[in-house]
Amino acid sequence: MAEEEKGFVIKDRRSFDEQGELKKDDSPEERVREEPAKGPPKKESASPPLPEVNFSSLILSLSSTAFLHLGEIPDPGTGEKRKDLPLAKHVIDTIGMLKEKTEGNLTREEKQLIENVLTELRLRYVKAR
Repeated sequence: MAEEEKGFVIKDRRSFDEQGELKKDDSPEERVREEPAKGPPKKESASPPLPEVNFSSLILSLSSTAFLHLGEIPDPGTGEKRKDLPLAKHVIDTIGMLKEKTEGNLTREEKQLIENVLTELRLRYVKAR
């Protein structure tokens, strides 16, 4: 009974043989057989480009989450606006903690951003209650 090939070949590409002597490359190049793709071809999802990873983008991401939980912006999955004040408070407190922990390490712009975001979120949270 002949064994079927699995679609790949393992080839020893080491320069030395088992005795430590240099191998001669006299063998013809072995080709890898590709198996046909199973199922329909995958569609590449066109996702928007991600923002640069930095402190400001983190704060803006967290603030978007807080606005979502305050019911200010619709949920991207459902399109509905829903309030979840405990989660909003948690996110606002997280941003406040980041402000405290990064004190003295922020640029002027980063410091201004986090202060403005916290002020706005705290005002909206009080109004939402």
